[in-house]
Amino acid sequence: MILAILLFLAAFSNPAAAQPVTQSVLTISGAGATFPYPIYAKWFENYKRQAPTVEFKYDAVGSETGIRRLLQNGADFGASDNPEIFRELAPGVEGDYFFFPSVVGAVVPIVNLPGLGDDVAFTPEALAGIYLGKIKKWNDPILVQANRGRRLPNLDIVVVHRADGSGTTYSWTDFLSKTNAEWKARAGAGLSPKWPVGRGAKGNDGVAKLVKELGGSIGYVEFIYALQNHLSFGKVRNQQCEFVGASLESIGAAATNAMEAGSDFKVSIVDAPGAGSYPIASFTWLVVPARISDGAKRGAIVDFLNWMLGPGQRQAAALGYLALPSNIVGREAAAIGGIH
Repeated sequence: MILAILLFLAAFSNPAAAQPVTQSVLTISGAGATFPYPIYAKWFENYKRQAPTVEFKYDAVGSETGIRRLLQNGADFGASDNPEIFRELAPGVEGDYFFFPSVVGAVVPIVNLPGLGDDVAFTPEALAGIYLGKIKKWNDPILVQANRGRRLPNLDIVVVHRADGSGTTYSWTDFLSKTNAEWKARAGAGLSPKWPVGRGAKGNDGVAKLVKELGGSIGYVEFIYALQNHLSFGKVRNQQCEFVGASLESIGAAATNAMEAGSDFKVSIVDAPGAGSYPIASFTWLVVPARISDGAKRGAIVDFLNWMLGPGQRQAAALGYLALPSNIVGREAAAIGGIH
């Protein structure tokens, strides 16, 4: 009995013995799209409360840079808003990676026109004309016709676009390509097309900042960046000839009215049909290797993806994103099991 007491006291008198055992932190690195960065940052912060020994680090460097980093084994996962990004960067490797939709977002035309911003309506022809450099003034007849009752200023249009390879750019140019033959022929859809006109800025944040600084400017960013930066964004005409502004309701209509997702989830909902659809809506994808040799990282990534489909989806609306449709959530949960 005395011996037991002495041993008990010795344990607490020895600082080394009294120290709690600390567990090492497993770091999972990702890189890619700025489009979903606000919600990814929140997700990784919240997920750490559930798994304190796992830390996700995400570098929002744009889709092209992030996917290149993934291909070079410089990241454990990538992120993109372009479901066909491997066709541009590394044809033939598509089968080595899974594309998992994370949330639904939208790309909006942001403008710096005090007193008019949210009231400006754009046809696809007007947006293509502006980005082709053919429409140079805010009171151009094409814009005036779409904005009857609004007094547009005799002001030069300053065009702003992304300077980096971007999934947001892909969604924007995919819409222009689907709705304007001249844009499709001259520039097409891509991560970093050859821009006919305009000033470049890096990331959604960079475009938002530049538009905010330049009077008479127009740019395009993911919906949440317009909200966060208190920028005006215009309405865009959809297939039903409705001028629709981005909102959770109109983004949801686009997702509902678009074609059913393919088995690999790589479906575009840009220029979706149906009443109330916002026409530049898009899924954004986490890009994960189909084979992950590190068992600890594989387990952590699989666990996070399943968490994303549950608690993560319930956090989407607060940050201006739309949760995934329930039919996609069920199918995606099954597909996650294919990671090996």
